Amino acid sequence: MSLRGILADTRPLKNPHFRRLWTANIITVVGAQLTVVAVPAQIYADTGSSAYVGLTGIFGLVPLVVFGLWGGALADHFDRRTIMMVTTTGLIGTAALFWLQAALDVGNVWLLLGLFAVQQGFFAVNQPTRSAILPRLLDAEVLPAANSLNMTVMQAGAIGGPLIAGILIPFTGFSWLYLADAVCLLATLWAVVRLPRLPVEGVVTGTPGLRSVVEGITYLRTQPVLMMSFVVDIIAMVFGMPRALFPEIAHESFLGPEEGGLAFALLFAGIPAGAVLGGVFSGWVSRISAQGRAVVWCIVVWGLAMAGFGLAVLGADSMPGSTRLWLVVAVLMLVVGGAADMASAAFRTSMLQSAAADEVRGRLQGIFIVVVAGGPRIADVAHGASAAMVGTATAAAGGGVLVVVLVVVAALAVPSFVRHRVTAMPAARID
Repeated sequence: MSLRGILADTRPLKNPHFRRLWTANIITVVGAQLTVVAVPAQIYADTGSSAYVGLTGIFGLVPLVVFGLWGGALADHFDRRTIMMVTTTGLIGTAALFWLQAALDVGNVWLLLGLFAVQQGFFAVNQPTRSAILPRLLDAEVLPAANSLNMTVMQAGAIGGPLIAGILIPFTGFSWLYLADAVCLLATLWAVVRLPRLPVEGVVTGTPGLRSVVEGITYLRTQPVLMMSFVVDIIAMVFGMPRALFPEIAHESFLGPEEGGLAFALLFAGIPAGAVLGGVFSGWVSRISAQGRAVVWCIVVWGLAMAGFGLAVLGADSMPGSTRLWLVVAVLMLVVGGAADMASAAFRTSMLQSAAADEVRGRLQGIFIVVVAGGPRIADVAHGASAAMVGTATAAAGGGVLVVVLVVVAALAVPSFVRHRVTAMPAARID
């Protein structure tokens, strides 16, 4: 196989609209990840408790569910470019408020959690709208490649963000990180302004309220393969995402400072690093037709990697003289898991984008964002609570084992998902 066939497929970048959005993301995701790291780090620095860090799961999940579903309905009724402009501006505003509370040294964890909830509300409307426009910009055959490119950039930023944040927090505090996020988001606003008008294709009826949301959920219930793609992702994220434990593990198991440090940065960067490696060598994803089976295998690898991560933490706790070695092992396990998750996400996103007509695509993407982003929020709460009872190592390792067991059970229960193969899609209409 040629090197070109192994490396990422860059054909989607020939489309100027996609290219501008993708290029802007290179700037934006670094700033966004600074906030992703700064929020739990600030909470842990203020409270010294992983349980409080875990509350970001609740404060993030509720707006993700409510506004993710409603945002999908909005995306099926109004011009999607307008929705993206409004929500991107809202994200800039919340980043500025994060900066203000840190600069004033308010020190109120509930204010911080409240701002986080507002930010997640804007995010929950923005993301399904953004995903719903891809089939309007790109031809069907390059959708898996486009999703891989998007995920690679997002995860690359998720490497740079934690590394920069972990190193800078002890010197600059949190305010400058939040300010950088606000400034970086201007790049995405520029790319969105350059998009053409994106009204919904087909006949738009009713209003984007509860009935519209229910119609989208009802449609999903008639699609067992798509339903299972959500179920297996919930299994992977809820039981296998230990990120709420990273501040405590970095401090207690790998002997880093409470407010951040290298171990903290490496843990947060591990999964994104694996996703970037998976994205760079993602040329194969466009050639896989048995996408259901591929998703199952990817999630099994993810679960085994998270179990290995928990065992590495246990090794560091049991043999403090070998802390550095166990840190390397732990990060490697996160890297393996990140690569597997990137491939799984690329397949699941492409399956969803090819499933329905344009007039229901936004609502399906809204449900998708609730599942994809909501699962880790539930995991934050579950892992934070379980770690308080059984310890961080057991919580992480046990969660990984549960992922493997439950995804195998799900695959056996719905064999049509395992047998699913990619089908043809209509071509894009916007040049």
